Amino acid sequence: MSQVRILPTAPPSGTPPVASGAPRGKLPDAHMVATHRKLDALLQTLTDSGEDPRRLEIVRRALNFKRAWVELAEGLTTLQRSRAYEKWGYTDLQEYCTGELHIRPATTEKLLLSLSTVRDHAPQMLEQGAPHDVPSIDSVDYFSRALDLTGPGAKDASRRLDAPEDVVEELRAAVFDEGQSVGELRKRFNPVLRPKPEEQEAAEQARKTRTAAARLLELVRNLDGLSEKRVARIEASVDALMRDLDKLAPPPEKKAKKAEPAEAEPADA
Repeated sequence: MSQVRILPTAPPSGTPPVASGAPRGKLPDAHMVATHRKLDALLQTLTDSGEDPRRLEIVRRALNFKRAWVELAEGLTTLQRSRAYEKWGYTDLQEYCTGELHIRPATTEKLLLSLSTVRDHAPQMLEQGAPHDVPSIDSVDYFSRALDLTGPGAKDASRRLDAPEDVVEELRAAVFDEGQSVGELRKRFNPVLRPKPEEQEAAEQARKTRTAAARLLELVRNLDGLSEKRVARIEASVDALMRDLDKLAPPPEKKAKKAEPAEAEPADA
């Protein structure tokens, strides 16, 4: 088999904007649509050229990534061990994923790590006919970052949250037993895993209160039936409250724009 990479061709006219493997009930963004089109065209090209069946299967799983990230992760793990991508003209797995599947290196690492996490902490979910669906990749990734997976000298040690054992067990149950979304996990566990300094917490509360006060003032000004004198008294009280809140939590400063480099003065003749 030639080692020349096969570039995806343009999709034929009439190609539907969403690939057959795209999840229903959610409109894809433009980037997802473009990626699906490229992969659809690539799959057709590879099929027509009689390419390696393993290569065809990986591309198919990439098309179904949003629904079945585990299948794609398993395929990439197997591919990483076999190094078959070298026969297809790629030097490593990252280059293959970026060049052929349009998957960023960070996402590739996330896939491999998340699959390893499921195998270590909930292997029953990978069995055929498992009673529970596998959690989303984002939920599993959140769980993996709470574990000290790599040790103090790790390349990606900044990802670790170093959670206590009891918190890890509660988090494990929330991810693999309860199937909570990553948004629910953040709301529930971030205060424990990433506690904010008291000053920051107080400042955020003051900003939220100021927003509510401003909204109240707007509603009062647009409300029929109140006398001008009553509205004026409310305005004075709310304005005073908002000034006090501004002192507790001044609005965050906007980043100054970088100054344009000055044009060089022409040299004297």
